[in-house]
Amino acid sequence: MPSPHSNRLRVCAVSFLNTTPLVWGMLHGPQRGLFDLDFQIPAACADQVASGAADIGIIPSFELTRQNLEIIPGAGIACHGPVRSILLISARPAPEIRRLAVDSSSRTSVQLARVLLARRFGAEPELIPHSPDLDAMLRVADAALIIGDPALRIEPALLPYHVYDLGHEWVEMTGLPFVFAVWAGPSGVITPDVVEAFQQSCRYGRERIEEIVAAESARREIAPALVREYLTRHIVHELGPRDAQGMALFLSYARQAAQSA
Repeated sequence: MPSPHSNRLRVCAVSFLNTTPLVWGMLHGPQRGLFDLDFQIPAACADQVASGAADIGIIPSFELTRQNLEIIPGAGIACHGPVRSILLISARPAPEIRRLAVDSSSRTSVQLARVLLARRFGAEPELIPHSPDLDAMLRVADAALIIGDPALRIEPALLPYHVYDLGHEWVEMTGLPFVFAVWAGPSGVITPDVVEAFQQSCRYGRERIEEIVAAESARREIAPALVREYLTRHIVHELGPRDAQGMALFLSYARQAAQSA
C-alpha cells in the first residue's frame, strides 16, 4: 500500500554500488519522484517488504524461499561469471574450511557460500556472523565471506590467502548465471506501469555508466576504473530467461539445504 502521506509507492533500495544503475533513473532521470526511495542493506529491504514498511524492495533471491512475492521482470542484480564483490577469503583450501565468518548483510551471499562449499567442495563449516573486517574475521575463523563495497576495496591478487570469487564458482559448477537480487513486492502492487518504470530506470542507468562512475567512485572511495569494470563486466542488471533458470536452481538448492539443516 502507498504511504499514508503520499500516493507514491515506498521502495527500499540497497546502498551497495551494484544497485546504483537500477535506481539512477529514479534519482536523476524521468522516473524521479515516482517513488519514495529508502536505502538499506539487502537483508533490511527484505524485512521492510515483509513487514509492510516498504511496498517494493530489491530482494535477496534467497528471500524468495521465505516470502511469497511477485517479481518485477527484466531488472535485478546478477552475474554471468566472476562477480568481484562476493569473495570467500580463506587461510586454508575450501574443502578444509571448518569455521566461516560471514558478513550477514546479504542473506543470499551467505546461502550461496553454504551451497557452494557443500556441493562443490564438500565442506559444511560453522557460520559466524561478523562485521566485514578481514583481519578480525580470520582471527576467529578459517575463512571470511566479504561482500559488496568492502569486497571491492580489497585487491584479491595481493592477499596471502586462498580467494574464491563465488560468482565464478557458481557458474563453473552449474553453467548458469547467478541472480543475487530482484525487485519484488506483494501481489497486486506490481502493475504494468510499475514494471515499465523500474525497467526504464535500469536502462537509464545502464546508458549513463560514466556519470555513475564519476559520482560513485569518489563517494565510495573505489577507483574509477574498478567501478567501471565492475558495472560493465561483472554485474548484469537486465535479466533474461537464463538468469531465471539460474535463480530457480539456486532456490532449489537453498530449500534442500534448509530442509537438511
